[in-house]
Amino acid sequence: MAERLRILVVTIVASMAVVWLPAGQMTPAAAPPAGAVVRGSVVDSALNPIPGVTITLARDGASPLRATTDADGQYQFTGVPAGTYKVRAELAGYTTLSRDLVVRTGVDALTLPLVLARPGESLGESKSETNASAPVPQTTTAGQRAQGAVAGAGANGRGGGYGGGGGRGASGGGATPVFRSGVASTAGGVVLNGNPQTLDYLPARPWPNYPPEPGETYTHIDPNRFQSTADHPLSTFGADVDTASYSNVRRFLASGQLPPREAVRVEELVNYFPFAYAGPRDGRPMALTTEIGDCPWAPAHKLVLIGARAAAPALPEPAGRNLVLLIDVSGSMAPPERLPLIRTALGMFVDTLRPDDTISIVTYAGTSGVALYPTPARDRERIQAAIAGLSAGGSTNGGEGLITAYRVARQAFIPGGVNRVILATDGDFNVGIVSEADLQRLIERERDSGVFLSVFGVGAGNLKDRTMEMLADRGNGNYAYLDSLQEARRVLMREGEATLETVAKDVKFQVEFNPARVAAWKLIGYEDRALAAEDFNNDRKDAGDMGAGHSVTVLYEVVPAGVPYPDDGDGPGGRPVVDPLRYQPQPAPVRPEVIGGDGRPGPLAGEWLNVKARYKLPDSDTSELIEQPVRPGGRAQFLPLASAVAEFGLLLRDAPHDVERWDALARTVAGLQVPASMGADRDGFKDLVELGRGLARLRQGGDPIER
Repeated sequence: MAERLRILVVTIVASMAVVWLPAGQMTPAAAPPAGAVVRGSVVDSALNPIPGVTITLARDGASPLRATTDADGQYQFTGVPAGTYKVRAELAGYTTLSRDLVVRTGVDALTLPLVLARPGESLGESKSETNASAPVPQTTTAGQRAQGAVAGAGANGRGGGYGGGGGRGASGGGATPVFRSGVASTAGGVVLNGNPQTLDYLPARPWPNYPPEPGETYTHIDPNRFQSTADHPLSTFGADVDTASYSNVRRFLASGQLPPREAVRVEELVNYFPFAYAGPRDGRPMALTTEIGDCPWAPAHKLVLIGARAAAPALPEPAGRNLVLLIDVSGSMAPPERLPLIRTALGMFVDTLRPDDTISIVTYAGTSGVALYPTPARDRERIQAAIAGLSAGGSTNGGEGLITAYRVARQAFIPGGVNRVILATDGDFNVGIVSEADLQRLIERERDSGVFLSVFGVGAGNLKDRTMEMLADRGNGNYAYLDSLQEARRVLMREGEATLETVAKDVKFQVEFNPARVAAWKLIGYEDRALAAEDFNNDRKDAGDMGAGHSVTVLYEVVPAGVPYPDDGDGPGGRPVVDPLRYQPQPAPVRPEVIGGDGRPGPLAGEWLNVKARYKLPDSDTSELIEQPVRPGGRAQFLPLASAVAEFGLLLRDAPHDVERWDALARTVAGLQVPASMGADRDGFKDLVELGRGLARLRQGGDPIER
């Protein structure tokens, strides 16, 4: 009886302890608080982090939540219930900032970066409690002209031949331009808003013959070599959806020249083609496709294709899109294939946007300025007039332009939406922040704030490909080179959703090869995307990103078990790369029919490799895993075209004068069967192969190509 009474007392006391826990505390066994994580960073007008800022989240009928920024200007709230909040940022010496924030039910995380101004310092059309609508003074001549074009557009808003009653333009429901020889042609121009427009700055394709000059800079590439599966079973790298190399190579070939070796990034050539891999059906943002087939340039070898497909644009539509167009208006942008091309492309791009999308335009030359403050896309007349008013002149302070663009993006930031800076430039940063390391730090910090960066390169002769590739890679964006108006239309309109909306970030691949089936392997391309094996599970390691509907293609050349391979170390006299170790046990050879050490066939014996992919959702810091083993068999649907494009790149990079291989590739491409949706891409690729083949024959002094 006494024992039962003791147990009853203990139970009652324990129950009372739970009842009387202070508000907000939980027992160790309790579930974590429901609600979203709200985080962000606070910076000043120069994007320097501000520590010690008090951030308050307040809503009607609830006690306010408070946090303080740390030494890096970061703040975070956890367990924030759904609702509408007033966000306040306060610190002595700065103007108090107030913003609205909506936390929707089911949202796990939201990012809200903030900018604080000093008293009397204007940040333009910010939402601070003072100077709420004071304009930012223009600091560039080009910016003044652009702002003047906005002010003087008049009722019809026809600045420079754009606008017109807010109607739809060439790609938004009006007449579509007809392209003849690369010129948008309707009586010498294009049709916008139903009216012919004379565009005297659109040259006929191909562009004039621009010879490569010392001013063009590219990242040096050391091609991947074969790796022994026994010694190196893992291959780890970040995804890449850039396509700049393909259109840049096309520019060289169209001008009658073979491209520089460093300009040829094979993975970008392959990823130019939107292979129709199956999309995800399990709620994930991406899905994998794999194929194994013959290797055209090495008959004893095999090719392995790994395809990844990102989900289509999310439904319902995202919270909104905040786009900042950062336009280089320096003197080097004056030629027709640079700023004039960008003006035309952006004029058509604006007509494809949703009415509630927000557009800003920042320009930079010697200094930077705001040509258009955040404006709803429905106000097309004002936006088109600002675009038409852009003109070139001065030096290139790209660093200051980036700071201004990121500040404007923070001020108009849409939590849960698309927030992106789109930089259009030839990549020449010669004033202000010119160090790649400093630019990289700036972009990485703003990337973490939730503002991503895409880069559109233009021009020839002084193209800074190296800089632009780095900017896009570090900014969680993609890099495209616009060699024509057609390419601009492809990037901005046909693939606009993928360009703007990221559905999976920090996408990494790790492939493990089975030594019983694969003696050696070589990753084709992705040389500058290589990661250490331990980086795969490290969520702090940045990698590539995939936009809505994007596809990524990866190719491996593999040597089946028992087949010798070129880099196996057998040199004169059969000397190995590394002599066998004296004091270490030598691994026993693995028979193809056996996996493991017990001498019996195992369930994994038929697998050639295992593919893993990690990704993060756009507002998440934690990655998720996809895994898929690969066995031979089945029809190779995508491999024929992918392997032909890869061989095209390998020829340009490693053997541009091998006429026999060019002839064989031309025959292969002529017989390729592709879906109707890829017919135009295949035909354009076929033309490039013929150009490369012809240039190889000219260099060798061979006979003209028979057609």
